[in-house]
Formats: sequence, C-alpha cells, structure tokens
Amino acid sequence: MSVALSSTDAVARAGGAFPAVVPPVMAGEGPPSTPLSVHAPQGVDGGPSPAMTFGAVPAPAMTVEAASDHTPSETYHRRRGEMLQYFDRTAADTWKRLTSDAPVNRIRATVRAGRDEMRNTMLSWLPDDLRGKRVLDAGCGTGTFSVEAARRGAHVIAIDLSPTLVQHARENLPKDLGDGSIEFHVGDLLDPSLGRFDHVVAMDSLIHYRAPDAVRVLAGLAARTDTSIVFTFAPRTVLLTLMWTAGRLFPRGDKSPAIEPIGQRKIARRVNKGLDGWHTSRTHRINRGFYISQALEVVRP
Repeated sequence: MSVALSSTDAVARAGGAFPAVVPPVMAGEGPPSTPLSVHAPQGVDGGPSPAMTFGAVPAPAMTVEAASDHTPSETYHRRRGEMLQYFDRTAADTWKRLTSDAPVNRIRATVRAGRDEMRNTMLSWLPDDLRGKRVLDAGCGTGTFSVEAARRGAHVIAIDLSPTLVQHARENLPKDLGDGSIEFHVGDLLDPSLGRFDHVVAMDSLIHYRAPDAVRVLAGLAARTDTSIVFTFAPRTVLLTLMWTAGRLFPRGDKSPAIEPIGQRKIARRVNKGLDGWHTSRTHRINRGFYISQALEVVRP
C-alpha cells in the first residue's frame, strides 16, 4: 500500500467530509482474474478481448505454485467486495478524471500532484532497464504506472478489481511502449495463474485492509516474486488519524470504504516477520496537501 495514502483520501475513505475525493484504485480484488491482454490495440469489435497483450511479445509466464498458506481472510473478502462496489460504480468516473489532464478542484489537484510524485518515487526504485522482466502492477486503475514500466521494456501484468477502470486503461493505452508490453486482467492479484514476477508494485492498493490482511497479501505475492515488492501504506500521522476518527462520525452513504492507518515501525515489523527471506529497505513519505502516503520497499537478499 509499508502503507501509503492521501489525507484527502483519508477522510473520503474513512467516510468523512470529502466524499467526492477519489481514493486510490484498489488492486487485486474481485473474481479470479479475467485476462485482457493483446498484440493489437483492441479487439476486432473494439470491446474487451478475452486475452489481449499490448506491445511487444511478452515472455512466457513463469511457473508458480499456489500460495495456499496465504489464503485471504473473511475480513479481506468483505472489504474487497466494498472496494469493488465503490471503485467500479460509485467513483469510476471521478477516478478517470483525477488520473487524466482534465481540470480538477484545488483539493483534488493536491491529490493528483501527490500521486504523481509517489508514482515517480516508486518507479525510481525499479531498474531503468526492465527488458525481459515481469512486473505486476497490483491495482493498476487507469494504467498510468503500467505504461511507464512498459516503456522501460517490462512485460507488465496489470490487474485491478474494476472492469470499468481496466477497460478505460485499455482504450487509452498509448502506442509508444517500445520493447515493453502490458497484459490487462480484471480480478484478484493473488491469482496464481498470473505467474511469477521479478518486481511487484502496489500503489495505494492495500490501504483499505487491516494490517494482518495486508501482510498476508504481501506474503502471498512474495512467494511468487524474485526481486522486490514496493507498496504504499497510510502512515499513522496526527492529521490522518484525526481525519480517520472524524470520518467515522459521518454517515457512510456512497463514500469509499475506510482506510487503515498504521505506524511505520509496526508495518515494518509485521512485514519483516511475515515475509520469510525478505527484509524492508527504502521508505519515503509524501505529503502534498490532501495526499499523505508512504512507500516501502521490500527486497529479497
């Protein structure tokens, strides 16, 4: 998601005073993944193709064993259902606008700027040359991160719970991916059929889950990853905690599911303990107006 989030998102996700502010896209939710990969920009009829990969011919998926020891809990599934409802229906149009160049209000402008800075930070932690590498974009949303990783030569597996956002990403995919390619999926990021990865990136896609559930997801991904996992979490700052507390006093309505703030040391301890053979590395917090989020890198020695 160590975990990361935005303060404006914080209130919105906590069910607070900013219901219109769009939270980060949740990745890895929904039914088993539905591949939308391709070699042509779109299906013949312009609609979703059952299996389509954009860009250069991808490397074959590496064999992966099912992560049976990391089966998601009941609370994970319950929250996942809430996220599917919110991101695929309630907030889909707002999210499309926020992740485009369309004019937005001042509050959302800070969220956009914060997310741009976070994306660039996470990209800077990946190799400049990703040719021959498989990268999982867990919670790809409208596909901005996937495009940048593909331009470095990666074969990107981009997955999200929202069919609406994934279709939007496909329809707006640029043609200049160079040696890279993007394979879109709708479904669960823990689906073993997605294969193994060299790197996993989960930007603002675990922030709505309780710490035990988020770490269980990370452990499941670690079992299929060879080099690094970079994710964000919602840091337990005074401001974010106040927003989270205040948000609980407001009716839920059509606001997003609550975020789950957690302290930096606590998430680091849980990750180091829960991911056998991995250890935490770099971390960076971004505070841009209404966006408060922290990235954490986990690496295999």
